[in-house]
Amino acid sequence: MNLYTIGFAQKSAEQFFNILKKNNIIRVIDIRLNNKSQLAGFTNIRDFPYFLKIHNINYIHKPEFAPSKELLTGYKNKAISWDEYKKAYNNILIERNITEKIDWNILNNSVLLCSEPTPDNCHRRLLAEYLAEKNNKIKIKHL
Repeated sequence: MNLYTIGFAQKSAEQFFNILKKNNIIRVIDIRLNNKSQLAGFTNIRDFPYFLKIHNINYIHKPEFAPSKELLTGYKNKAISWDEYKKAYNNILIERNITEKIDWNILNNSVLLCSEPTPDNCHRRLLAEYLAEKNNKIKIKHL
């Protein structure tokens, strides 16, 4: 099972969609807390599902995979470290019991979407690793 991750920041729409097509992505799983912001650009919820549909890619928004607003704000404001954020986010995934609620079939050839340009300090990487830890059939690739 191939699970991909991608951030849209620092990518043009053309680059972004070419990456998805090149990797045979069939579904975008949007794990952002806020997908309505003007800062979301071409991934704004108003237009993004339509752009994906043009490319024959399905769209799902899974806000239960997003960090809490308080956690995200604390990290962005440097009130907590990356290690503290990572621990708190993993606890959120456990508390939300996502492994019991997820349809594992939707992950294959899907991409977890957020904004960060790289997966290094991003919850999409943490989520992908958490899911792979729970299901050893998952192979992660960061785009």
